[in-house]
Order: sequence, then C-alpha cells, then structure tokens
Amino acid sequence: MPIPYYIERPGVPTHLNELVTVNGEQDEAEGSYSLTSVAIYQATVFQALKSKFEPFADLLSEKELFGDATGEEYNQMQQYYMESSQNSAIEQALTLANKPFEFEFKGVYVMNVDPNSNFYHQISIGDTVTKVDGKQFESSPEFMEYVQSQKVGDTVTITFLHDGAEKEATGELMELPTNKKAGIGITLIDHTAISSDESIEFHVENIGGPSAGMMFTLQIYDQLTGNDLRQGRDIAGTGTMNLDGTIGRIGGIDKKIAGAVAAGIDIFFAPDDEITAEMKEEYPGILSNYEEAKQVLEELDTEMVLVPVKTVKDAIDYLENNE
Repeated sequence: MPIPYYIERPGVPTHLNELVTVNGEQDEAEGSYSLTSVAIYQATVFQALKSKFEPFADLLSEKELFGDATGEEYNQMQQYYMESSQNSAIEQALTLANKPFEFEFKGVYVMNVDPNSNFYHQISIGDTVTKVDGKQFESSPEFMEYVQSQKVGDTVTITFLHDGAEKEATGELMELPTNKKAGIGITLIDHTAISSDESIEFHVENIGGPSAGMMFTLQIYDQLTGNDLRQGRDIAGTGTMNLDGTIGRIGGIDKKIAGAVAAGIDIFFAPDDEITAEMKEEYPGILSNYEEAKQVLEELDTEMVLVPVKTVKDAIDYLENNE
C-alpha cells in the first residue's frame, strides 16, 4: 500500500535527439547530449525501508516534496519550469548561432504564494503577473528590482492574468525571509514567448522542471549551426539556462551524477554557481553544484570527466578545445 512518502533516486539520462527537432530534422550525429533527472516514486512501507540502505536515495514526506502545493499544483509548476527552460534555451541557442528572432517577456508565472503574503488569497499558482503599479517590465530581474526598491508595508497594485482574464489585486509588501527586502511573497519564473524562422520543437512527456535548460541549449545550437561538438562523445549535464547565458543552480545533483556514471557518460557539465556570503550565513556548509558533484564523483569508480561551467559559452568552448 502506498504511504504519504516519496523516494528520490538517480534517473536514467535521456538522449535529447529523441526530444528535440530543429526545422523538422532529428539529430542523427554520433554521440549524444543527454538531460539528467531525478526519479520520484511514491513509496510503500517496504520501499521506504529499503531506500534507507540505497546509495543516493532519499525518502521525503509529502510536505518536503510538495511544500504548500497540492500534487496537481506541483505537477503544474514543474511544467511551467520546463516551458520556461525551453524558451530560455531557444533564445540562447539562436543568439549564439546568430539567428534572428523576436522575444517577448509576458510577465512572471506565480509558482508559489507565501501564506504570510497579503496577496495569499488574491493570486494563485499558475497566474501570470504582468504589471506592478501599472509598470511593465522586460525581465524578471527588472520586476524584482522594482518591487524590492519599495519599503516593507508599502501598498502596491499588481495586474495579473487568471484563467486568461486580466485582474488586479492590492496589498502591502511583506519582508522576504531570504533577503529581508520588500516583496510580494511569491516564487516566480519568467513567462516568455519566442518567434523565429527556425522551427524548434520539443517532444517532452513526463519530464518537468527547469534543470534541462543548458543541455537543451547545446542540442539546439549544434543542430542550428551544423557543428558537431560532440565528436562521438556522450555528454550530459544539468543546470538552468538564464536569459543572460548564465547557468543556474539545481537540486539533486548527487543523483544526476550517479545516474550519468551508471549510463557510461563521457563528460558531465555541472553548474559552477556562486555561493554568496548571505547563502553561507543562512546555510552553513553549502557547496556549489560543482563542488557537490566533485565530492560524489570521488566516491564512484569512473573515468567520467566533470567540467564546471558558469555559462553555456563555457560548455561550448570546452567542447571546441577538447575534441
């Protein structure tokens, strides 16, 4: 019988030539780019006990996995993360390949609402916030910069889309627990749209989250340019793809490294993310994704090469210079 606990285990790397087509063509070059994942299963009592003795397996409660979201909301959030990562990957690949495109920032998806927020009962997961005090923004950093330039307790009016209908909500800004600045009290991600003469399609089912962004970018870039950066090598990695080309931190890298080693991957790209003084103060002992991955790799018997990357250009440069 299932119990209200979930098991996270290493997932199996997925070749991206099976998931991405560019201009109607599937990539058939030798070698592969692969996304890596964390597999999540609802546990039985037996599986929960067994997981305690499995390397790289974690047992999580519903609260630890879903937070304040329902299972349905959690799945919806993962799909929004996936959609945003795909658009960021397309934008970066087109930019690096010098292909023209039009980019539209539509606002920010609401991924979670803090129960202490004054907007808690006014906006919902899945809404898109388009304006604050009538102001539109060109990116989520602009959006956050404006809100955090206000004072805690200031009243703001946000404009948002709910089920396609435009609505407004007014409330006081709260103090964010992460940085003590003023905020609405939402977790957010970019809601974007891209149009181009290049046709880029994703065939993704039962995969969610933002962490495939970098690997999507490399796969699309290779197909747009006709470059064969892989040279027959099996390459995997993880990391979000930001619109400025930087690669962001992700969770579960220990499991992704273990899954890649088991699959015989040759090269693994890991985010070399910056750990700020504030992060160290709040989470003593915190490591960058690369540092975490390096520790795990030292435990495993493998010849897989681990490469730290801060930007997608770092990954491209590595492949060009290490053929």
